[in-house]
Amino acid sequence: MIEYIKQWYERRFSDPDAVTLVLLLGISFLVIILFGDVLAPILVAVVFAYLLEWPIQWVVRLGVPRITAVALVFISFLALIIILVVFLVPVIWQQSIALVAELPQMLAQVKILLARLPELFPEFISERNITTFIDNVTSRALMFGELLLSQSLSRIVGMMQLMIYFIVVPLLVFFMLKDKRELLRHINRLLPTNRRLIAQVSGEMNLQIMNYIRGKAVEVIVVGVAAYICFALFDLRYAALLAVLVGLSVLIPYIGAVVVTIPVVLVAVFQFGWTSMLAWVVISYLIIQALDGNLLVPLLFSEVVSLNPVYIIAAVLLFGGLWGFWGVFFAIPLASLVKAVLMALSTQSPSVVERSTTNE
Repeated sequence: MIEYIKQWYERRFSDPDAVTLVLLLGISFLVIILFGDVLAPILVAVVFAYLLEWPIQWVVRLGVPRITAVALVFISFLALIIILVVFLVPVIWQQSIALVAELPQMLAQVKILLARLPELFPEFISERNITTFIDNVTSRALMFGELLLSQSLSRIVGMMQLMIYFIVVPLLVFFMLKDKRELLRHINRLLPTNRRLIAQVSGEMNLQIMNYIRGKAVEVIVVGVAAYICFALFDLRYAALLAVLVGLSVLIPYIGAVVVTIPVVLVAVFQFGWTSMLAWVVISYLIIQALDGNLLVPLLFSEVVSLNPVYIIAAVLLFGGLWGFWGVFFAIPLASLVKAVLMALSTQSPSVVERSTTNE
């Protein structure tokens, strides 16, 4: 067994480029795990820099100098953020407060409606099942409320950090875009000489991350707008808040869509009861989710490495547990990174193959 492991190690890591790649990844993961909170503003800036690089490249192709393109795109981006903060955030905040205040009444109404289910479907649902379900939902709602209150009280100081984000992150994004080539040269100087596999993996992942962030931004906007139009047509309460939640839910593959369904159905049941209107709202919402998963995602992420849903969910759970929100957000690129590294390590350079043959 030991001899087999030794042979496997010599076969995979006899190439100095492979050793360099593994060491670089190990150090990078360790730094993010230990200093993730400190590096969070830089990670946010990197995400926005990747997002804005796409329109900058498009403007540069029109013959505009890069520094001018960076200034135009960056100013437009800041203007869009200010518009959202001025017009959208107050609406979302007001609807959130109203929803939280109305939640006890909403749960009470849902209990009454659930109590009618044994009368409507006596062959499938019993009163005992409904009672058990209501007790579980009530206890979970109370636990969630206590958690939300404790988090709100403990993170008042976080508002100051948020203000710092509004100042530091835009500056980082601007200089990352303006001095992109210089920063890349500095990074290349820090990399070791044996970096063939590093260049191979980084080149692939650069394209992967750019397409992923761009695709996610478009997906959030399209799904959120579609959900708002749907909810507004049905005159559903808290339409803007629910649409934002539905749009942001696409950031968490598979799991986000399931979680955000709960408030949508809860508000619809409270407003419409067991009526045909409730059925139409739910069906329309499910159609949006189906179109997103089967039409929009394949179109937006056609250039991203296709991964089995099992690997994606495993990546969400693993990296989300390690790095929280950013681990969940980058679950697909990180899973693609693992796949790219495994593929790179499985391919040996000609010199390594010749050396192995000579040894045999």
